[in-house]
Amino acid sequence: MGKNLRMKTARAAMDLSQKELAEAVGVTRQTINAIENGDYNPTVKLCIAICKVLEKTLDQLFWEDD
Repeated sequence: MGKNLRMKTARAAMDLSQKELAEAVGVTRQTINAIENGDYNPTVKLCIAICKVLEKTLDQLFWEDD
């Protein structure tokens, strides 16, 4: 699992900080940072929550293109 640049880009496009996104989905800023850096594999539930906040689909943010 590499860095999640798609999530970082989507978050930046909505002008949200890692802290703001974390608060919106009920996790710590460190968790968001770890997901973006590829150090943490989020649960499907957390992925869905992030997608809702960032107005993206799971495919757009998390599924790897083969």
